[in-house]
Amino acid sequence: MAAALLANVLYSAGFVLEKRALGALPEVTVRRPARLLRLVLGSPLWIGGSLALAAGFAAQLAVYRTLPIAAAQGLFVSGLVLLVLLSARLLGEETSGRERYALGAILLALLMVVLSLRESGADADTVGRDAPYPLILLVCVPALAAGVWLYSSAERNARHRHRLPTTGVEYGIAVGLLYGVSSLAVKGVSSHLTTGGVGASALALLRSPYPYLLLFTGAFGLVMSQAALQRCRASLIVPVCTTVTCLFTAVLGTLSFGEELPDEPLRLALRVLGTVLAVTVLLAMPKHDTAPRTPAGPRS
Repeated sequence: MAAALLANVLYSAGFVLEKRALGALPEVTVRRPARLLRLVLGSPLWIGGSLALAAGFAAQLAVYRTLPIAAAQGLFVSGLVLLVLLSARLLGEETSGRERYALGAILLALLMVVLSLRESGADADTVGRDAPYPLILLVCVPALAAGVWLYSSAERNARHRHRLPTTGVEYGIAVGLLYGVSSLAVKGVSSHLTTGGVGASALALLRSPYPYLLLFTGAFGLVMSQAALQRCRASLIVPVCTTVTCLFTAVLGTLSFGEELPDEPLRLALRVLGTVLAVTVLLAMPKHDTAPRTPAGPRS
């Protein structure tokens, strides 16, 4: 639990620092990834934010080794509140009343899903360790393709000059799919981290799809998330991204790693209703930004 709460603090601080750094940089775009990397790596503030995110990743590994996926997602969800507070305090971002209600509904939906997946009694601390590699690829490859396609579609729409500024919902969903795959890969990596036989564990890990999924999501997720974070409010895009990531990980991760499905009517209803509520809220959220925008940094 302590590791999960630490991961929340590190992730929230990391996103806020990166957003603040991006506001002072020229415009970045996924069409010029080398320039994007050169710009962000030249910003000490951005590097500090990325180090905080890396430390959060390390804390996440510890969480997945000791908690079921569903319980871990329940703790990670609490980081949304901290992220919104930090964005308002340090970035001056304001959310509309409609967006605040939507974020509250998203929190409720995620908690419903988590409660539906939580084990009870003797199985409370059961943690899934292994997943069939073909099943992992069957879940992850379409999600990656969908995320890249949705992001590309959002980029094409954003290039129309007369469109209103986007809130970033499409960007958040696209990056959330990539991070959902990354989260499953983190879970898979954690299952290979054993106390004995370091060489054998490393060889088994290299034979699995997890390090390669992490490399793909790390490279594409970095470029895509930075471009989206510069254009959109962190207080909206990060909660949307987190919602998609948590739902993807909690539902599909639980199935993939063999952590039991709910067999009680109440828990089954919580899962179905929570998932439907989250998807409905995401679809209903405003696509164009009407909230006051923070001052933009220099552009070139």
